[in-house]
Amino acid sequence: MAIALQRRLLAEFIGTALLVTAVVGSGIMATTLSPGDVGLQLLENSIATAFALAALILIFGPVSGAHFNPVVSAADWFLGRRTGTGLTARDLAGYAAAQVVGAIAGAILANLMFDLAAVDFAGKDRSAGHLWLGEVVATTGLILLIFALARSGRAPVAPAAVGAYIGAAYWFTSSTSFANPAVTIGRAFSDSFAGIAPASVPGFVLFQFVGLAVGLGLLAALYPDAGHAADQVVVPADDAAFDRGA
Repeated sequence: MAIALQRRLLAEFIGTALLVTAVVGSGIMATTLSPGDVGLQLLENSIATAFALAALILIFGPVSGAHFNPVVSAADWFLGRRTGTGLTARDLAGYAAAQVVGAIAGAILANLMFDLAAVDFAGKDRSAGHLWLGEVVATTGLILLIFALARSGRAPVAPAAVGAYIGAAYWFTSSTSFANPAVTIGRAFSDSFAGIAPASVPGFVLFQFVGLAVGLGLLAALYPDAGHAADQVVVPADDAAFDRGA
């Protein structure tokens, strides 16, 4: 039995909101503390994001799996649908909605914390083929990492591993590794270092789902029975610690 859906959706909403708050807020702080040094700004932004993501997975993982990402949730549903593990289609719809709304709320919160307009749509154009390729690479790697950890029984190390991967992918991908449709949408609501122009969002989201498809294909080749571990994404819940099916 799964933890009550309402509790899981609340965890996905709050977790995604705080993740985007960390991404956007640290970007604003970085440009304030290190004006004119884009490399240092990216370093500050990536470190804060990696640490925040690891901490948030630890907080919310035992409740919802700490997906915070529609492509992770979609992969969980797709891989588990034949084995009866992972998310149901109803769960997936709820997760995606909670993640997108949470991401927008997180960007607004970051704007308000730094005394900016609550909603200030970003003007940073990120529409280019090499950036889209970066999103395919970043998303593919993320899907492979999460489900390989689950299938091999190493899900408890996911907080550190996923945080480290995203922190590194800031630097080795041309797009700075958004790898998350919800976060991409949320970042459009802040005209700051981490922002993305609304017109650039559809391209990023499209190629994130291309990365999802590539990741699923590689999982099928490397871990054919990955679906059996879909219930272990990202952090397995302790059956004895939570009220099930409430």
